[in-house]
Order: sequence, then structure tokens, then C-alpha cells
Amino acid sequence: MSQHSLTEYKVIDPSNGKHLKTFPTATDEQISAAIDKAHNAYTKVWKSTPVHERTKILRKVADLIRQNKKEMVEIAVTEMGKAIAQMEGEVDYICDILEYYAENAEEFLKPVPCPGVPGAEVVSESVGVILAIEPWNFPYYQVIRVVAPQLAAGNAALVKPANCVAESALYLEKLFLQAGAPAGVFQVILATIPQIETLIDDFRVRGVTLTGSERAGKAVAERAGRNLKKVVLELGGSDPFIVLEDADLDEAVQIAFDGRMDNMGQVCVALKRHIIVGRERGEKFKEAFVKLIKNMKIGDPRDRSTSVGPLFAEAGVVNILRQIEEAKAAGAKVVVGGKRIDRPGAYVEPTLITDISRENPLFLQETFGPVASLYVVDTEEEAIELANATPYGLGGAVASTNIEHAKKVAAQIETGMVFINSHMNATAATPFGGVKNSGFGRELADLGFNEFVNKKMVRVHEKYL
Repeated sequence: MSQHSLTEYKVIDPSNGKHLKTFPTATDEQISAAIDKAHNAYTKVWKSTPVHERTKILRKVADLIRQNKKEMVEIAVTEMGKAIAQMEGEVDYICDILEYYAENAEEFLKPVPCPGVPGAEVVSESVGVILAIEPWNFPYYQVIRVVAPQLAAGNAALVKPANCVAESALYLEKLFLQAGAPAGVFQVILATIPQIETLIDDFRVRGVTLTGSERAGKAVAERAGRNLKKVVLELGGSDPFIVLEDADLDEAVQIAFDGRMDNMGQVCVALKRHIIVGRERGEKFKEAFVKLIKNMKIGDPRDRSTSVGPLFAEAGVVNILRQIEEAKAAGAKVVVGGKRIDRPGAYVEPTLITDISRENPLFLQETFGPVASLYVVDTEEEAIELANATPYGLGGAVASTNIEHAKKVAAQIETGMVFINSHMNATAATPFGGVKNSGFGRELADLGFNEFVNKKMVRVHEKYL
């Protein structure tokens, strides 16, 4: 097998830079044992377990999460620095996802008649072991939005978490076992990149899902393609927020601010490019946005009064500051922020940037941190063209008091999701995913459930009907 990479699973508190613990990467033997265990659990137990028994375990996991919420929040805040109230919201959300699939899995698995063909129907069946490669920005949500539907469908899951949030993922694995999930049905693997490649090559892994960068997505899709494996990719985003001329400007500014600064901007579907129709309104929008930034309070993410916490790690600081400096060198203007905050930990000033030309590298980049880009245009047509002038197509938003017109604008935005008069207003029952370089496939809702199931056509001969 391939040599190990140098990847380590370290817990470094981003609020102070202290190294707290290290989890050893798996050995090749452990990875081999994990896929054996997952495949055996799937073939011998889980695929034939009645759906109501599978969903009973999901409900039990949700109950256990609520009972252990405080500890789970403490672990994740320490690992990646999210504000405590936001992490509490994430933990509540994963309970909603678990219960959504517990409630709906049986309906999703019902046979569907083929219209106009008597005796023909499509049945949904599990396919096997699914490999999930997950990021750090939502350490519980990213895992559960894959594991909940796939376990409900009857599949098994191998989950590789990001290097800095191993403890969060391992905690979830523990709760599934406590809830009665058979050993091997949900396993966390602290794998290296070569080991992930080996798993993708293994025939027993029947699908791969990844949330991450374009670079990682291309590598996984290429490897999976060579092995004829289905892939779901949720990659980057540079989501536009079009503020139309009739929008409530005060409300739009608040939506823009919340949609950019949530989780310190470390959200793939955050509102990153704010496009205001009207020069005068653009100036007012800028002034109001700057005022909101200046009222933010820097502090420890465990302090509920803190509104500027750390980024997930030092690497995040280095990358976002590099992007800001490159943008400035190409003529962009930093209206507020743009610097590292002088205190221990991975802190960066919330930032607003204007005057970004199409030649500026920032024009086509995703900024994964508290950095907002502001564009002001004269017409709605210009706003739509600018919104689509990106390789990304994850989400977007429109602000308007005319909802029917906003829907017409939303129809012209090249993304997988559009929110009207809100930001990232997603639920377990709404599909999540993008187009263009933001990936393909969907998570959550019935579409996420059906990504890794076999839609088998069964037809009875006419004379037996």
C-alpha cells in the first residue's frame, strides 16, 4: 500500500494557539480492518434491518445528542473556534436532521409505480459502504448530513473528518454505538490521503461524497471516476447577494452582514459578493455595513458577548491575509479591516473591500473568512451578469419587496440555491448543493437521501397482472 502522508490530527485551540492533543493517524492495517468491518456490518446486518429499526436508532442518537449537548459544544468550540451560541445552534440542527430522516425514510423507500406501465415500479435499495470526506467548519453538521440519510437508507458509512476536528467526529461515532447502531455501520477513520485513495479503489466502497476545496474535489472525482464510483461533491462558493432598487436597505444590510460574518465567514454558502443596484444606495449600504463591523466585539468564542472570534487555524489567517494583500496590490480598496488582530490566536479583522476590477485576482476567488466584497452597479441586468461572472455556483440571494419579481431574478442566477430576503435559510427538508465549480449532487431532503440508493425497476409480465 501507499506510504503515509505527513498529515496529523491535532487539536490546537485557535483562540490561543495552544496544542492540546494529537490523535494518531490510522495504520494501513487499521484502514483495511475498517473497510472489512463496514462491509460485513452492511452485508450481514444493516441492509436487511427493517427501516423502522434503523430510524429508531437515529431518534435515539438525537436524544443522546441533546443529553450531551454541553460537552459536544465545548469539544467543537475548542477544536475550531466557532462562537458558542452558533455551535449550540449547529448541535440543535443535527438533531433536526436525524429526526427528519427518522420520520421520512420509510416514505422515501416506498416503491414508485412507473406511470403508464402496469406492473412496473421502481424500488429503492441500499448500495453498500459510502466514504465521506468532511471539512472542519461545521464539524457535527457536515458528518450528520451524510450519515443520517445514508444509514436510514441502509448503507454503511466511513467518515474521514478534517485534521483539526477529529474529536468531534469520534464523539458522534460513540453516540451511534450507544444508540444501538451495529459496530462498523458508522466508523470514523483518521486516514491519510494515500489511505483515502486506497479506499476509493476498493470495490466494496460504492460511493464517495466530499465537502471541500475544488482541488480536493477534482482529485476525488478523478480517482472515483477511474473506479466507476458515483461521487457527490460540495465544493466552494462565492455567493452573490443582489440588492434590488426596491429592497428595504436596512434589512438588506443586516442580511448581508449576518450572511457574511456567521462562523467568521467560514461558510461555503455565505454571502460573499454584495451587489447593490444604484450608486446612492450603494454608498448608504457601505456606510451601514462598516458601522456594523465597527460595533463587533473581539474576544474568546466561549464568551457569549464575543462577535469576532478566531478563524479555525493559523492556516486560515495566512490564506485570507494573502488574498487581501493581493487584492490591494491589484487596485482594490480596503474600506475597513484587512489586518491581523494583535492578540494570541488566529484572529483577523472583519473586512470590507471595494473597487474590485475584473482583472483583480479577488474577483474570481472564494474568500473563506470575514471578508466581504462590495460591488455597485446601475442596473438589474448588470447585477445579474456580475452575479454569474464566477466559476462558482453554490448559492445566492436576492433582496426585494416584490417577491414575484425577486423570483424572476432568482431564476436567472446560476446557482443550486437562491434565498430571497434571507441568507443560508436551509433546513433538513431542503436540498443543498451547487452547479459549475461548486460541485454536483445534493445533500439533505429526499434528493440527498437518494444519491446513494439503487433505483431498481421491477416489472411483472402483463399476463400475471
